[in-house]
Amino acid sequence: MKYYLIAEIEITDQSWVPEYIKNATGMVERRGGKYLSRTPKVERIEGERKPTGIFVIVEWPSKEAAVAFYESEEYRPYRQKRIAGARNEFFLVAGEDIAKAAQTAG
Repeated sequence: MKYYLIAEIEITDQSWVPEYIKNATGMVERRGGKYLSRTPKVERIEGERKPTGIFVIVEWPSKEAAVAFYESEEYRPYRQKRIAGARNEFFLVAGEDIAKAAQTAG
């Protein structure tokens, strides 16, 4: 089943960003991840919470692939710099419809 990483990142220190994008992008792709979106163009259409910073959506072939990447030694220094230089909300979402009413790609 596919899984989707949904991340909301509010950058507080720009110094880590260029190196992170240059290196982490390839790491994600080599491990089977596919960026679907990485953008600050976010509009709230319902609710009251204000979107912050950048939204990232990455499709993973499985939960195991996503977790293996996130916990990898290769990614660790980049993750630590991101955590230190931004406020981050990361979610791993299963590509399923529990109501079984929609056709999902998972």
